[in-house]
Amino acid sequence: QVQLVESGGGLVQPGGSLRLSCAASGSYFSINAMGWYRQPPGKERELVAGITRGGNANYVDSVKGRFTISRDNAKNMVSLQMNSLKPEDTAVYYCNAKASLRDYSPTEFNYWGQGTQVTVSS
Repeated sequence: QVQLVESGGGLVQPGGSLRLSCAASGSYFSINAMGWYRQPPGKERELVAGITRGGNANYVDSVKGRFTISRDNAKNMVSLQMNSLKPEDTAVYYCNAKASLRDYSPTEFNYWGQGTQVTVSS
C-alpha cells in the first residue's frame, strides 16, 4: 500500500508561483509513474503532468511552458513547480502514483493523495 501526502497549495495572485510536493510512503516494491491531476470546480479531473522513473515527462497543453514536474526516486517524491499561474489553474490538485507492490508481481495499482487546494485570484 502507498500513502501520498501533498503539500504546497494555497492562494496566489495571477502571475504568481507555487510549488507542490508529494511524498510517498508505505509498503511497496516500486513506484513507477507519478503525476499530478487537478479538478477545477464543476469540472472533471484531468492529468496535469506525469513523469516516469526515467524522467520522461508529459503535460497537458494548457500548462506547457509554465509548469515543471520533477521527481526524486530515492525519496519517492514528486514535485510540481507552477509558474505564471492563471485563474484557470484554480483547482484541487491530486498527487498520483502507480506502484508495483511485489517484486514477483507486475500488477500496478493507482494511489491518490488527499488533494491540495490551489486558488489563483486577485
